[in-house]
Amino acid sequence: MTSFLIAAGDKTNWWTMIVKYEIIKGNAIWRFALVLLVVLVAMVAGRVVQFAMSGYSSRLVQKKGECLRSLLLKALIKPVYVAIFAAGIFLARIPLYFDDELGIRFAIGTGWIKIAKVVAAISAAYALYRLVDVIEYYLNRVVSKTDTRLDDMLVPIVRKALRLTIAIIAILLIAENILGTSIKSLLMGAGVGGIAIALAAKDTIANFFGSVTIFTDRPFQMGEMVKIGEHCGPVEEVGFRSTRVRTLEGHLVTIPNSLITSSTVENIGRRPFIRRTSNITVTYDSGHKKTKKAVEIIKEALAEVAEINTDPDRLPRVYFNDFNDWSLNIYMSYWVKPPDFWLFNQVNERVNLEIMKRFEAEQIEFAFPSQTLYVKKD
Repeated sequence: MTSFLIAAGDKTNWWTMIVKYEIIKGNAIWRFALVLLVVLVAMVAGRVVQFAMSGYSSRLVQKKGECLRSLLLKALIKPVYVAIFAAGIFLARIPLYFDDELGIRFAIGTGWIKIAKVVAAISAAYALYRLVDVIEYYLNRVVSKTDTRLDDMLVPIVRKALRLTIAIIAILLIAENILGTSIKSLLMGAGVGGIAIALAAKDTIANFFGSVTIFTDRPFQMGEMVKIGEHCGPVEEVGFRSTRVRTLEGHLVTIPNSLITSSTVENIGRRPFIRRTSNITVTYDSGHKKTKKAVEIIKEALAEVAEINTDPDRLPRVYFNDFNDWSLNIYMSYWVKPPDFWLFNQVNERVNLEIMKRFEAEQIEFAFPSQTLYVKKD
């Protein structure tokens, strides 16, 4: 063993010892060629298995449609290739000769096995990672049967959370059981760092819990018209951090979820009708007869519109209710159903034109702000 001792600074001798004596010594060239052959065979076998699984899953879909077996096959195609490659790495070690004469070749052999185990563990974790797609498929089938569209946004979030959890657990298990790294030190470091991150990202955490509140309370659904603060428009997307609302002007507004939970949310999309309240003014010259006739005209005009709600508690209301400074005031109120904003405006237009036409026929004049000045002569 002493014949192989080298000076610390002699890098040429160090490389010579590792390559010439510690690896090649005891292993003929044909052994390394066999190692390469085993790895290549494993890669080819993995591709063949992938092709067979893909073809079988396609045939299943054609015969029976999408089913559990076809989903499982699609999810496991790539992880199976990684698993076969891991088996090839493990088998490729067999032709090589390792001993502990100097300890270095023995360490290389042990590391070789660790690499194979790590790749095998990655293939298992990758399989679980891809199986989340199967869970997502059935979750989408469940939420598609519900009336709410907010569940549709929850499915991608569940998928991301599951995949992140699988990745973290896989990394910790590989580090602890295969690589021999102490998880306790990692977790302690992560705990201290987590406190610092939590203090720095308190707004993000508040937005996360705000999104949880939105998904549980469901103050609105996707596509519904809402008014949050000064922003009004349909909801386009609900995420973990924010909610996106498309305003009536066409602007996309991103509102933090923490602000939504602490604000008043007016869900315009869930109103059963749209109410219009208006004051129609006629001149004092109209007198009581024309004023009474104006009230009757407005009632008749409203009765002829099919979209105006006629439920007992939502009947149209028309009253001559006040004497203004410059006019006689007629109060008008009605509810339009269904609650479509553009239909509401069309109904208002029809009502306004009909009132104007009938007022002109009866020579009833609309009032506008005016003053009459009387000059007394001595």
